[in-house]
Amino acid sequence: MTSQTRTAITTGDGVRIVYRFDGDENKPVLLLSNSIGTDLHMWDGQVSALTEHFRLLRYDARGHGASDVPSGPYSLDRLGRDVVELLDALGLQRVHVLGLSLGGIVAQWLGIHVPERVDRLVLSNTAAYLGPANQWDRPIAELLEASDMQVTAERFLHNWFPARMLQGDDEVVEGFRRTLLATQREGVAGSWAAVRDYDLRRTATLIHNPTLVVAGEHDTVTSADHGKELAATVPGARFTVLPTVHMANVEAQAEFVDAVVAFLTEQS
Repeated sequence: MTSQTRTAITTGDGVRIVYRFDGDENKPVLLLSNSIGTDLHMWDGQVSALTEHFRLLRYDARGHGASDVPSGPYSLDRLGRDVVELLDALGLQRVHVLGLSLGGIVAQWLGIHVPERVDRLVLSNTAAYLGPANQWDRPIAELLEASDMQVTAERFLHNWFPARMLQGDDEVVEGFRRTLLATQREGVAGSWAAVRDYDLRRTATLIHNPTLVVAGEHDTVTSADHGKELAATVPGARFTVLPTVHMANVEAQAEFVDAVVAFLTEQS
């Protein structure tokens, strides 16, 4: 396996987006898109298994990780175009896309707006709509007024992982906690604004790329019903439910990777 250290592009609006490759450059590229409050390391546990089949392209979304943190609300259109500009800069015409949570929303945007850049889509623990919009205004305001990420970090962790993983000093959970605490509040708030303002319930019908929707049976952020509704909206989409909370890639790593690989490598 070959790997590459982090490097970056600069988008048309002047934001530096950090990315990295892992795996054999002769294999098909699989782009991984992250949830709010994480960076490209949210996929660390899956890299070894996935690089047996793919060259992975991971990136820190604007507002997260080592990428720039512009102020103000972000839009889904801007988050999607960040990915398009990344693919353009790297000379990648067509890739598989796997997105989880907000990453799954960005993946939907790609399937709707630039389907020619996408081979197959995996939409994990995500939804076509997370309204009503006004429910997001107070959390955004409270976060921007807070002195740090402490309260928001603990809320995220309890929404992401089962109780058994939150008890004690689970090494994986601690890694996510460190990332959350290091994330700038403006990045999370800006991304929440993108979630507040998006609604793909109608336009998701325009996705015609082969699509797998993965849901968590116990997910309280994007419920199994959200996943089922999304799968019913995307023409021909497949649907699978794993016995997890929100971070299905972490909690049920083997089952998650098996489902993703089986779908992405299936012969047409």
